[in-house]
Amino acid sequence: MVVRLADVAREAGVSPATASRVLNGSSRSPAEAIAEKVRGAAERLGYFPNAQAQALARSSAGLVGLIVHDIADPYFSSIAHGVQHGLKGSGLRVMLSSTDRDGETEMEAVRAFMSYRTEGIVLAGSRTVDGDEHLAAAVETYRKNGGRVVMIGQPLPGTLGLRVDNRGSAAELVRQLVALGHRRFVILSGDMNLVTVGDRHAGILEGLAEAGLEPLAVLPGIFTRDGGLEAMTEYLESAKGEVARGQVCVLAANDVMALGALTAVRRAGLRVPQDVAVAGFDDIATLEDMVPSVTTVRLPLDAMGEQAARMLLGEEGEEAIQVVEGEPVLRESTAFCL
Repeated sequence: MVVRLADVAREAGVSPATASRVLNGSSRSPAEAIAEKVRGAAERLGYFPNAQAQALARSSAGLVGLIVHDIADPYFSSIAHGVQHGLKGSGLRVMLSSTDRDGETEMEAVRAFMSYRTEGIVLAGSRTVDGDEHLAAAVETYRKNGGRVVMIGQPLPGTLGLRVDNRGSAAELVRQLVALGHRRFVILSGDMNLVTVGDRHAGILEGLAEAGLEPLAVLPGIFTRDGGLEAMTEYLESAKGEVARGQVCVLAANDVMALGALTAVRRAGLRVPQDVAVAGFDDIATLEDMVPSVTTVRLPLDAMGEQAARMLLGEEGEEAIQVVEGEPVLRESTAFCL
């Protein structure tokens, strides 16, 4: 049997309107003695308040929407963990949507969170080169109605957010690898329609140009582990002579692509780093535990999520956009071998 609000009101000896004000969080609360009677009746009958009714009563659902590109990617799961930790004690709960890097799915998630009356929305992930006019319009409408938006990656105009210095960090990684002795580089770029990929690619080229170098090859692919595996497998099949002439250093646009590249190298019967050195970008949690451990650019992913949550709560001062710089971390996978 489903227990209804009317049943609770009857049990407590009050009107349904009074019971609703107590249980759904209205600012027009009755006297505490009456409120206790209503809560006691609800507990005895096993009544659970309706979340939609609570949202209407408070003009808020007590929720924060979090939109990520791929929750299976440790980059985004680390950020999600940080957001959740940053909201701890605020009374807000996270509602998650993973878009699989599809723009229309992302828009549907934004519209859904708007309709749920969320307190705010956090969007984590790269913007596209083609632009985000529809997303920008939806975000502006949401903001005008009192919602707060924080973006991680490339914040849109008018939003709060964290901008990752992908270009500068990628250039610094190349400088440090060149200093180790590397001269023969392959770029595993990912989807060039993503701003993040374009910025990291530009940074790599900048670092190479400073050393008077050009890449041996640029390998586009999907921004995933399987994308890295496929692109690297195809390269190794077509460039056996190039690898035979000496150690090649592969620069992957993110860590999961780097892991896919590692698998491709091993399947080809080659050694890391003696034949093919591999570096990634982001520093997901598993890289240091790999054999060999994997060079990358460290981004404070968990801290970025936590900082985004604090910005959403208005705890980060007046600076709307904060810049996150990556830190190159050299590990065994890029040891230079003569």
